[in-house]
Amino acid sequence: MIGDIHQRVTRSSIASLAFFSHSAYVATFEPWDVSHALTDSNWVNAMHEELENFERNHVWDLVEPPPNCRPICTKWVFKNKQGENGMVARNKARLVAQGFCQKERIDYEETFAPVAHLEAIRILLAFAALKGFKLLQMDVKSAFLNGFIEEEVYVRQPPDFESAKFLDRVFKLRKAVYGLKQAPRAWYARLKSFLLKSGFVMGSVDKTLFLLSRGGDTLIVQIYVDDIIFGGSSHALVSSFAELMSREFEMSLMGELQFFLGLQIKQGLEGTFVHQAKYTRDILKKFNMGDSKPMTTPMSTNTALDADEDGEMVDQKEFRGMIGSLLYLTATRPDIQFAICLCAHYQASPKTSHRQAVKRIFRFLKFTPELGLWYSSEGSQMLTILAAGLIASQPLAHANSYEPLLSLGPPVSKLAYPYLPQKQTKNPILHSRTKHIDVRFHFLRDHHEKGDIDLVHVASTNQLADIFTKPLEFDAFARLRGWSCVDNALIKGEIESQWTGLIALLV
Repeated sequence: MIGDIHQRVTRSSIASLAFFSHSAYVATFEPWDVSHALTDSNWVNAMHEELENFERNHVWDLVEPPPNCRPICTKWVFKNKQGENGMVARNKARLVAQGFCQKERIDYEETFAPVAHLEAIRILLAFAALKGFKLLQMDVKSAFLNGFIEEEVYVRQPPDFESAKFLDRVFKLRKAVYGLKQAPRAWYARLKSFLLKSGFVMGSVDKTLFLLSRGGDTLIVQIYVDDIIFGGSSHALVSSFAELMSREFEMSLMGELQFFLGLQIKQGLEGTFVHQAKYTRDILKKFNMGDSKPMTTPMSTNTALDADEDGEMVDQKEFRGMIGSLLYLTATRPDIQFAICLCAHYQASPKTSHRQAVKRIFRFLKFTPELGLWYSSEGSQMLTILAAGLIASQPLAHANSYEPLLSLGPPVSKLAYPYLPQKQTKNPILHSRTKHIDVRFHFLRDHHEKGDIDLVHVASTNQLADIFTKPLEFDAFARLRGWSCVDNALIKGEIESQWTGLIALLV
């Protein structure tokens, strides 16, 4: 007993020392304005670091304002970057332009830039697990400062950092800064051009996916704005890419992919586990549901939500916040998708009955905070994709889950869609009510005729789509949930595939 107490005290002391040691290099608060930030040396250093990035990247030139000049105002934005453990890892001060003041066709033209969908990220995780290589992560420091702009844009000097000799001057931009409407497009164009010149091939469907083949090895690069996920079958190829990017841009090499867009990722020899346990705890705390009584299912089988015209109104802002927070959780929790989508129908006029239904979902999360998606590294040469959450008679959903795979190259063998209704893929008739989705509607039918897709019969008792279309009793819910979610506590290498050929479970 004394040994246990001593061990706990030692661990507590080490944790405390680590916290105070870490706090000496970062500020734990977020300033509300520049004057507040200037009271702390850590935030002052962060602002100087941002301005030094501007100088190193030759972002702007201090010039006399030309006639009829309309300089755009700038402001400081302060944000604490947190690690997976919730501790402040870095103080980030960012100088942004107030892009809402820009005028179309004067300050900017095109603004669109492709952004990777979460579906593409999950498919990449499943593909990497199947191929047996680790995914790594790198971050481009001040990425938007690398994008060249074509328009003539002027911005005011940074607040509280104006030049004492040239107070009346403005900065003429050479490159984009954060806040400009064309900044994401300029950065994407710069990065795409660099990768294509370096021998990469852009995905045929997903324009944020780039592939490099060298000999018999392959390198895959997925871009999400300034975050880059990459991995390949050759360690030398991966290392050379990291060096290539570091020579061209100022990079932060973050090592193995572990925390991305709120997703917690564990890569192992048996497969990859993706979950949002930290996010789940955060939203339970945010909406004061941390001490609530756990529930075994997200919705009762006798629940029948309707408009409830005579019900008591509840805070619409809070209700929408709860729905929005839960919707992001479906990235790794397809088992709660039906309940959330049903409650989301009543956001315009939420009543007490609707809020109670949402609270039950939170109580279910209290019961299952560690659930997530498991991508196994074991399986046959058939890559199976279960488009969970959008399965039931939705050809559009299957097309969305299959299309990103085309960017990865030809399928390993065939894709098996166990729950795909045959009548929809074999029906060549285009009905008037579906003209707006005609291409997607026949997308899978065409690939079925080409032999890329197999249709597999599934007994009604094993119909995974039921968990996404109706409330279920606990036994049926738990059984079907086992095919769509895995508990973090079970990820120890002994999980076996519950279905022959099952490689990944995707939302």
